[in-house]
Amino acid sequence: MQLLAAAEPWLLGIMAMVVIVALIWIRKDQKRQIRRALRSTESSLKEHSRREAEVLTRSARMLTREETNRLRGEIENAIGAESEEIRQREKRLEERESLLDRQLQSLLENEKQLNQKQAALNQLESDLGEKQGTAEQLIEKHKKALVEVASLSLDDARDHLFEIIGDETKMEASQISRAIVDGAKDHAEEKARRIIGLAIQRYSGEHTYEATTATISLNGDEEIKGRIIGREGRNVRAFEKATGVTVLIDDTPNTVVLSGFDPIKREIARESMARLVKDGRIHPTRIDEVVSKVTEENDYNLANVGEEAAQKAGVSTLSQEVLSVLGKLRYRSSYSQNVLAHAVEVAHLMGLLAGEMGLDISKAKRIGLLHDIGKAMSEEVEGPHAIVGADFLKRNKEPQDVVNGVASHHGEVPYDFIWGILVSAADAISASRPGARSETMTSYLQRFKNLERIGASFDAVDKCYAVQAGREIRIIVNPKKVNDEESYDLARQVARKIEDELQYPGHIRVTMVRENRFVEYAK
Repeated sequence: MQLLAAAEPWLLGIMAMVVIVALIWIRKDQKRQIRRALRSTESSLKEHSRREAEVLTRSARMLTREETNRLRGEIENAIGAESEEIRQREKRLEERESLLDRQLQSLLENEKQLNQKQAALNQLESDLGEKQGTAEQLIEKHKKALVEVASLSLDDARDHLFEIIGDETKMEASQISRAIVDGAKDHAEEKARRIIGLAIQRYSGEHTYEATTATISLNGDEEIKGRIIGREGRNVRAFEKATGVTVLIDDTPNTVVLSGFDPIKREIARESMARLVKDGRIHPTRIDEVVSKVTEENDYNLANVGEEAAQKAGVSTLSQEVLSVLGKLRYRSSYSQNVLAHAVEVAHLMGLLAGEMGLDISKAKRIGLLHDIGKAMSEEVEGPHAIVGADFLKRNKEPQDVVNGVASHHGEVPYDFIWGILVSAADAISASRPGARSETMTSYLQRFKNLERIGASFDAVDKCYAVQAGREIRIIVNPKKVNDEESYDLARQVARKIEDELQYPGHIRVTMVRENRFVEYAK
């Protein structure tokens, strides 16, 4: 115990040192563990951060790729739309340039022909001046000869000489006039026929009101006129803006008149107004709704009308666009002859002509049905209806012979195939046959009487007959009163008088007959 007591301070010191060392070692071990834990935590955080960064990077890349694809798609669509619009503009510009080139070529050709005619007229004037000088010299010579030889007075000699020179000059002037007219006919006959035909077709004359208006019955309800007009006229303004026609509301009982030169717009307006009157609800929104619906139905009906006409004519495989434009011809008329019915009739006539000549009947009917399709677009495109229709058919992939047959049936382009000649013949037959153009029997007979009256009004005429359903007048002249040259002048005078005094579709042929009979007897 004493030893332990003696040794206790030392042992306690050692034990304290051991404890301190153990505490230090434990502290270091704790630090190492803490350090290892921190390193592990740091590594875990780094790995977690790395993974999150990868996930975010992948998400960002996906979002960026999707946004990029979306923007690329939008840009490509916008570029495609712009490219298509540019192509359409280029196409329209090319078509307009082609049309301008054709018009310029036509103007240059006309200018060339006018220059040639002017040169010919200048030459004739020069020749006439020379002949006039020669005639004056002959007159002076004849004056002296007559005074010296026949012992005539100066006045008697002048009268006799003027009589001789007058007959010679009249004969020469008639020959020159005939030469000029014959030369002009070679270049101008086809163009004049086309221009006159189009003028007659588009001529409104005395029946403009009936041809450009439509009447709506109100079924005895006069109060509906107020609803049609609307507050401060807003309903009628909305209707006119939506349809493009003029609404005429006056004191005429039970009636509203729609006026417009476009027959299709007028028909849409007529049907829309009839539906609004029947429904009774008339306000701008309802007007736009009804007009839009009627327009859509009318577009569908036009294709049906065109398809029905094609079936009547025996023509198949026409595109939907061609059928729709063909259906518009139902609203067109030429001297009260419906153009669509005329086209079907020409198709049948073409089939008959082709059958007689051993040609393709189906193609002949196709060309006959489509020959006037350009008239449905006359207000949309400038130029002759034959050229406009041919360009439209060419855009719709019709064969070249069909396109040329339509384009050449009025002579605007050369006949590359026989179809243009056949269309011209069938077109003339359909337009000129009796009953084709609306005409009452009274006016029809009156035109016969007027033709014969005009022909018989000239002194040299013996007999006059109106023939060929009023398309020709045949005049027999007295050969003792007129010679051949004077007969030619008389025919021109009759034609001018018919043009001045009568109205008629197409043209009237004036045939002048001068017959000489020489009888002798052998004894």
